[in-house]
Amino acid sequence: MQMEMKLSLSFWEYTTILLLRPLLAITFVLFVLSLGWFVAWKLVLVHVPLVQEVFGLKKKPLRSKPPTRRLSKIYSSLHAQDSPSSW
Repeated sequence: MQMEMKLSLSFWEYTTILLLRPLLAITFVLFVLSLGWFVAWKLVLVHVPLVQEVFGLKKKPLRSKPPTRRLSKIYSSLHAQDSPSSW
């Protein structure tokens, strides 16, 4: 005599097998990838100059405007003297 077993799964068991388990597996994989990226970011990637430049992490120092040169002052004063209002 052979014994046949019939598996009758309820609605919740089907839901668990078909939907919940794959969603939990995908969530777990995304969590592991995110955790790995975060650890790599904090330990290594933040210190790589190319990554700093791409993500805008390295602030370029703001340079103050250089003082006007003497020649430009001379030319601007000559231009002011040669203006038509002084003729």
